[in-house]
Amino acid sequence: MRDDLQDLVDEVSRVLGAPATLEDREFTLLAFCAHDGTGPATPGATMDAVRARSILGRSSTPEVRAWFESHGITAATAPVRVPADPAAGILTRLCVPVRADGRLHGWLWLLDEGRTDVGDPTAPGLSEAVLLAAEAGRLLAEGRPGADDLSAALRAVLTGPAPQRAARSLTEALGPASAVTLVALLPAAPGLPTGWVPPGAGAVPAVLAGGAEVAVLLPLPGDGDPRPAGALSGAALGGLPPGSTAGVAAARLGCGDLPAQWHEARTAARVAAIDPRLAPAASWSELGAWRQVAAVGGPDPSLTALLADPVLSRTAEVWLDCAGSPQRAATQLCIHRQTLYYRLGRVQELTGLDLADGGDRLLLHLGVRAARLTPAAPGRGPRPRP
Repeated sequence: MRDDLQDLVDEVSRVLGAPATLEDREFTLLAFCAHDGTGPATPGATMDAVRARSILGRSSTPEVRAWFESHGITAATAPVRVPADPAAGILTRLCVPVRADGRLHGWLWLLDEGRTDVGDPTAPGLSEAVLLAAEAGRLLAEGRPGADDLSAALRAVLTGPAPQRAARSLTEALGPASAVTLVALLPAAPGLPTGWVPPGAGAVPAVLAGGAEVAVLLPLPGDGDPRPAGALSGAALGGLPPGSTAGVAAARLGCGDLPAQWHEARTAARVAAIDPRLAPAASWSELGAWRQVAAVGGPDPSLTALLADPVLSRTAEVWLDCAGSPQRAATQLCIHRQTLYYRLGRVQELTGLDLADGGDRLLLHLGVRAARLTPAAPGRGPRPRP
């Protein structure tokens, strides 16, 4: 159905010669089309702050919703002209209600620069746009899978006994050529709030591990632009306890690789919980060496005694992060350089490693980082940095 809605939006944009978006009743973006510039639209006048926010964040703010609703769009049964509000960065829009059997399911929005006269039924393209809006209403009323069904399918893909079957269901709902990503949300203590509201239509949430984790499947624009995932992460973290983190997987076409994407998203969220440079939301693509650390699976057993001492393990990690520079490490740790040398000597005694050897340094660096990445117990939030 998602492909059908996209085709409808593309056609509306063509017949009216203007950029178009389709939003549901909650102002959540379902599909959009950037006009190709071959019609009468003026180059550079096809985007405003509201359209940009809708495309990137897949939703609108309460203030924007109130502005549009104040012009009667919720009760409209025919196209409506919404005037511009320069102070708010809003351009004028043509709003075509999307209804089925009299019930409102959303709106088609067109940035047509005021060219279309909604009071003239013979205005070029207007009658075609009304018919296309009716078809969109029919699809939303009859052909859209239930949100609960999609959430159950996502949960089954990530945790169930038959992930392939559930993945096929999601692919059929979203379209095999759709670019998708997964966002992992890791709520900090005290955990997922009671009555937590998941992201709106277009995103598919699944609460996992008793609320210790939330997976959000997000369809991306046709070119796979990952920015909507970043916007969703920021918005979702705003409703979670302080210290919660988010991670974003690399985009893929279709839903056939969701388990791998979930690993990427969870890893990114876990790294965001322990590396202040990446907090509170990180993407798999920006993790760098942390990707290799995650592949290790855990510290080498030879480091057990060292890791039991948080001061020495922290000292070793900072010294290695500083490329073995005593001056930089001592400054970062706020200790005297002689204290640093003493601690490094203790590190060698506890581990049996030679810190002048590159291989031993690599083992130590991977080990102390892998220990920090060890998952915290469910519901306890991020593991504190020693």
